[in-house]
Amino acid sequence: MKKITILFICLFSVQFYAQDLEKEALIKIKALEKLIKKAEKKGIDVLKEKTTVRTAEVFLKYANWDEKNTEANTKAFNLVSIYKNEADKLAKELPDFERKDVVLMLDQATQELSLVLKKEIHRAPSPMVDWTKVTVDADQLSYKGKPVFLADYTWKPKTSELTEYHGDQDGFFITPSYLIAKEGTINPKKMIELTSKTTGSLGFIFLNHKSVPKWALAEYGQDFKMREDTYTAYDIDNPGAREIQEKLLGGIVPYTAGKNFSKLGYMLCNEPHFYTQKNGDKKVWASGPVSAYTIDKFKMWLTQKHKNIKELNQLWGTNFASFEAVSIDIPIEMSLRGTPKWYDWTMFNMDRVTDWYKFLKSEILKNDSEAKVHLKIMPNLWTDNLRVHGIDLEALTDMSGIIGNDSGAAHSKLWGKEQEWEKDYKFEWRELCMGFDFMKSVSPNKVNFNSELHYLSTVKSRDLYLDPAYARATFWLAHTYGMTASQIWYWPREADGSISKKAQNDKGYAGSNNMQPRVTNEVAMTLIDLNAYSEEIMAMQRQKKLLRIFYSKTSAINKKKHMDDVFELYEGLHFNGTPIGFVTKDIIKKQNNKDWEVVMINKTQFVTQAEFDAVQDYLNNGGTVLIDKLSFKKNEYGEPLKTLLKAGNGTLISLNTTKEIEDKAMDLLAQRNLLSKVSVKEENSIGKKGCAWKVIQNKDGKYILSIVNVGKTDAKLEITLQGAKEINCTDLLKGITVSTRPTLKPNEVYFVAISAK
Repeated sequence: MKKITILFICLFSVQFYAQDLEKEALIKIKALEKLIKKAEKKGIDVLKEKTTVRTAEVFLKYANWDEKNTEANTKAFNLVSIYKNEADKLAKELPDFERKDVVLMLDQATQELSLVLKKEIHRAPSPMVDWTKVTVDADQLSYKGKPVFLADYTWKPKTSELTEYHGDQDGFFITPSYLIAKEGTINPKKMIELTSKTTGSLGFIFLNHKSVPKWALAEYGQDFKMREDTYTAYDIDNPGAREIQEKLLGGIVPYTAGKNFSKLGYMLCNEPHFYTQKNGDKKVWASGPVSAYTIDKFKMWLTQKHKNIKELNQLWGTNFASFEAVSIDIPIEMSLRGTPKWYDWTMFNMDRVTDWYKFLKSEILKNDSEAKVHLKIMPNLWTDNLRVHGIDLEALTDMSGIIGNDSGAAHSKLWGKEQEWEKDYKFEWRELCMGFDFMKSVSPNKVNFNSELHYLSTVKSRDLYLDPAYARATFWLAHTYGMTASQIWYWPREADGSISKKAQNDKGYAGSNNMQPRVTNEVAMTLIDLNAYSEEIMAMQRQKKLLRIFYSKTSAINKKKHMDDVFELYEGLHFNGTPIGFVTKDIIKKQNNKDWEVVMINKTQFVTQAEFDAVQDYLNNGGTVLIDKLSFKKNEYGEPLKTLLKAGNGTLISLNTTKEIEDKAMDLLAQRNLLSKVSVKEENSIGKKGCAWKVIQNKDGKYILSIVNVGKTDAKLEITLQGAKEINCTDLLKGITVSTRPTLKPNEVYFVAISAK
């Protein structure tokens, strides 16, 4: 009896405390709403506070659901290795964790608005964006004549409660199973849904490839369905694949054309990847076989590439009687990397995948001549080392009307050994920054749409106690590096707070942003701040990338760690305040070579003759090339190149190390008076720079400086302006004078206007 009484008292105390926290939050909401009304009367922009109130209301509802459903949350925490041992405890603590977070969030909002009312800080107005009136204009989204940045969430319920302040993206979903007969009949229910759909708000069309129509297996054979553990579960080289898509897109796209919900483009595939490698007996993620149709295509590709079978046999060390007799074991063994056979297969795999997406694009354009296409490409398929996945980021970005991606950043790890970035940085920024710099180098005049943003959480990176400053740091960094719009991963709750059916067995739910009021709210706050200064942020995106790293697809295919070598040079230059870009043979051919000053070639041993010729043409036309002594030595098959680069009408400088290339590149910009007039010196306890910064000059002539500390430690900075003995730094988000010698904490953002005293 005594134990029961104690248990009752404990339960009563917990319930009372929960009610007390909710009551406190509701009181703070009312107090903040009073301040909002007071501020509105004075003409002060209060979009931030209205958004925060809504975030608070939503998460108080979620906390109440979590309190009544600890069993469901225990199950969710049990699915995650680092939470498994405390799953029950975490589930029970979650409701009050969320309520406390809401209270803290409301306190911060109240404090900030109070300071604005007292005129101790000042804020620039930010638009309450109506997504139904946003247009896509070249490289920007426009609203009321100004650029805007937009964000929404995957799976978020389409309720006014959630769309008013946290994104109002629209769209439509297309999948092959909608084609219910080979004659071209589209599912009647889906056609009714589509034809009754209004133009809606800005959104995109999602082309899914996971389903296969039942009739297709009888028509095209049972092996038409394949690689079902990937996002394209059928054979793209089977003629039936094109027949299905011709009829499917021909039946649907005429009804999506010209609608707001298709203006953000047609996403041709979700996370495309076509891995075709094996590593002995070890399991390789998402890798699989190919069909006889693919092998036949490969034989044709080899015929066009090598012209005669003797040449192929000599390179491969084989004795095939003809191209028709060629055989290859796919998945290909990874130990073959660096051999002619590996190169040919890897290059072909990219070409055939690119050709498939060009076909899909052409079918869409037949029915919507104004359409823009994109793909949700994981940029780590480029920033990481492997290339046998079939994704040619340059070719696919170039053919797309919108830069599509699935950019992510890791801030913690759920399992595995320590990663290289953890030694020096607060989060892994390689994929985000280097990936965006490459894609914007390929397509500088296009919108960048991250249709599955993985900054808050990834498969391996998640933290229930994530610092909201991290959300600001990554979103701020991404937008200054080129991101225009995003669909964030993710919103796994229904409108009532319950876990959505899609997420109930999902390892990604526990510890994600739908348990984190302040993190979710900070994303919204950051977008509001970015939109208040959208023209300045766009100017940062549009800065000329004067320093260009030469990227060779050939070396990336043949070398085991070529992208690590590329990153070594990129990282060394990254924290100098000078935008970095990339060139390839096609960028040199297609773009104005005057848009950059220096091309740097580092540890790029393998190049095709076409790549070699493109760089030589650049030199002949007066370009400047810095090259190390390892580069441009062999062709794609490891054979010695017959010629060396010559200066021509340009400047060719041979150097020994990556560091020498970095230093010489910066020296050349200094000699040509092309460095920023603003200088940022950094000191930290690691002794390795961690502050990524950009500077532009606005229409009023002021220098606008953005800094994000991605480093692991505090950074002491000294900011100077060329020709000025003393300067003023004005915090643009608070409208107050701040130090020219700030100390930035990890994840801290510093955004100021600089002027001489």
